[in-house]
Amino acid sequence: MSQVSAYGAVRPDAPLQAVTIERRDLGADDVAIDITHCGVCHSDLHYVRGEWGETASPAVPGHEIVGIVRAVGAGVTKYKAGDRVGVGCLVDSCRACDTCAEGEEQFCSGHTQTYNGVEKQTGLPTYGGYSKAIVVTQDFVLRIPDGLKSEHAAPLLCAGITTYSPLRHWNVGPGQKVGVVGLGGLGHMAVKLAKAMGAHVVVFTTSPVKVADAKALGADEVVLSKDAAQMAAHTNSFHLIINAVSAAHDLEAYTVLLRRNGTLCLLGAPPITESHAWPQVFTMLMGRRSVAGSPIGGIRETQEMLDFCAEKNVAPEIEMIAPAEINAAYERLVKGDIRYRFVIDMATL
Repeated sequence: MSQVSAYGAVRPDAPLQAVTIERRDLGADDVAIDITHCGVCHSDLHYVRGEWGETASPAVPGHEIVGIVRAVGAGVTKYKAGDRVGVGCLVDSCRACDTCAEGEEQFCSGHTQTYNGVEKQTGLPTYGGYSKAIVVTQDFVLRIPDGLKSEHAAPLLCAGITTYSPLRHWNVGPGQKVGVVGLGGLGHMAVKLAKAMGAHVVVFTTSPVKVADAKALGADEVVLSKDAAQMAAHTNSFHLIINAVSAAHDLEAYTVLLRRNGTLCLLGAPPITESHAWPQVFTMLMGRRSVAGSPIGGIRETQEMLDFCAEKNVAPEIEMIAPAEINAAYERLVKGDIRYRFVIDMATL
């Protein structure tokens, strides 16, 4: 085991601070990575503040990790020292079930999360990317294409794949109308990706100040969701609506906008103390409409997404911060004061 500098919370009501964690020794199938960048996800904040249940101590979040390979184990064939790589929300799975065989490790009941999980190799807690280094089995490491900057690649490993996966699953392409609810870290990536896939993209927002932003990001139309007339004008018209809002709200207003066989896909997860107001059964019956959910994607799909973003020149809008600025960034994140993703420069840790 080796000691590594990190940033984490020692209890849910404490600010993040400098801590020391342990990383396992390099195994035959392992890749040791020096972390250069780590994106900040709203899930990080929920985790360290205990909003999704009990947390480890210290709670070290971060699952949008980019870095440089420092060393590889004797059995590693996919990477070598000096490669630029990424690690997303998963660092392992059972590798034996149907979902793993189909490349959808995110649905494996035995998957290991990048933080707040338990390592299969050691039985110790997993710690995230708010740290100087990480050791990950080679099958859960991703190659960063040359066309992506490291600071742009980091948020793609959660925000990017979380929006790319449902767009691919529902076969979004030219001739389709796609809605995006909420223009935040996830929503702005949904806009860019859906547009790059050729869809007609409509953004729903409660904030008039985001209308210009949405159009600049590529939205064809912007609807103020509090305006009943604007909402009604889109009734029965959407093939897919990506709902990226995590706060609990009324889903009926968006379900009625779906065309026949349309789907409202939920990405945002509210705190466990809250829940959405679900659409009426009649609304779903009459159009054979669906309400679905989608988490991240599997490793194969995540690599596909990275390659797609490099090819199509799709990158998140980011603001770089130092590790010492993370607590202030969290407060801004709660207020929605970010356009649209914080990325920590881990080289300054």
